[in-house]
Amino acid sequence: MRTHELKTGRTFGVNFDHGEAFLPTLAGFCKDNGIRQGYVPMFLAAFAETEIAGTCQRVADPEAPVRLPVHLEKVEAMGCGTFSYDPDRDEIVPHVHVTVGLKQQAALAYSSHLISAMVQYLTEMLVVEVLAPEMRRPVHTELWDVPLLTFED
Repeated sequence: MRTHELKTGRTFGVNFDHGEAFLPTLAGFCKDNGIRQGYVPMFLAAFAETEIAGTCQRVADPEAPVRLPVHLEKVEAMGCGTFSYDPDRDEIVPHVHVTVGLKQQAALAYSSHLISAMVQYLTEMLVVEVLAPEMRRPVHTELWDVPLLTFED
């Protein structure tokens, strides 16, 4: 287990607009507001289309993460996540999980890691800035190259 007390800064209410790409819009919001790291305690959204991690195929190593995209359309979504800053690439690194319900299939639901999404109508979210410690997401080669959140003083 890794823990660290977080010193939080500003809290924002954010609404994404119809047709915006979710992850690039989140990164743009962070850049526009000078936020390098934080968390999204919750968001509610409708996505015209989304890709989440998953598969219906047999996987070679059931311990390894599934990185294949499952494409879904016309979903309602709830989610949360964290985002850190990668100074080498000068970009925000989000880690967002969602539960999405297919509106046109009796709200049949899926939950997984969000790969991409296109907003349909709206996204309403809370964003909390973390001032300290520095949050990074180094890749752990011994764990199938999974980037794990770390806290650096």
